[in-house]
Amino acid sequence: MEFEFLMLLSGILFFASLIHGSIGFGFPMIATPLLALVTDLQTAILYTLIPTLLVNIVSIATEGNFFAALKRFYPLAIFAMLGTVVGTQILLNSDADQFKLLLAIAILFYLLFDFIKINIPWIRNCPTCSMRVFGLLAGVLAGLTNAMAPVLIIYTLESRFSKAEIIQASNICFFFGKVVQLILFSFAGVFSIEVVGDSFMALLAIAVALFIGVKIKGHINANVYKYIIKFVLLLISLMLIIQSY
Repeated sequence: MEFEFLMLLSGILFFASLIHGSIGFGFPMIATPLLALVTDLQTAILYTLIPTLLVNIVSIATEGNFFAALKRFYPLAIFAMLGTVVGTQILLNSDADQFKLLLAIAILFYLLFDFIKINIPWIRNCPTCSMRVFGLLAGVLAGLTNAMAPVLIIYTLESRFSKAEIIQASNICFFFGKVVQLILFSFAGVFSIEVVGDSFMALLAIAVALFIGVKIKGHINANVYKYIIKFVLLLISLMLIIQSY
């Protein structure tokens, strides 16, 4: 059973890493709900902690201009980190499976975002306040479900960030959040040697997938690829909803 789970874990993380490497983001949004279909949500988040840190580091390095991006986005990342503390504490003291429905809703909102005309001028008119609010909200959602992207997408798009800036901001926020979550899980005693061992054993598959993803990044039909990923996420979210009832 242990070997079967390790193979399943490696396959899921490979698939999520391949997508992340080819488009610059998406690893936790895909890996977490897929793992949550075969285990509880807290366990899914635990097994994606170390891989997410690796993926974030590679993505940040690939995009370049790390220090400039860090200087610009560290306030957002700090508030996302604070929100992650709140969300993780709630997760640790609750039945994690009840948040599967929240994860499904977050994915569906992410998928529907292209069709929803959201206009929040307050984000641009009050940049400091909006950054704090959206950073905290993104962190809380990440702590509970590992899905920070829906909140960050609203904030970054309404702030008129470029694609490269959105990717850098998202990866830096996730990196800060995962570091503090790793610390909290370790202190809570739920981040076991078994989880660490399985996570590190899956890193080879992740590294290979990221390498392939980065290589094929400029050789795929972006629109077709985008719709395939969205279809996969839609199926996953529907399966999570079914599991929740």
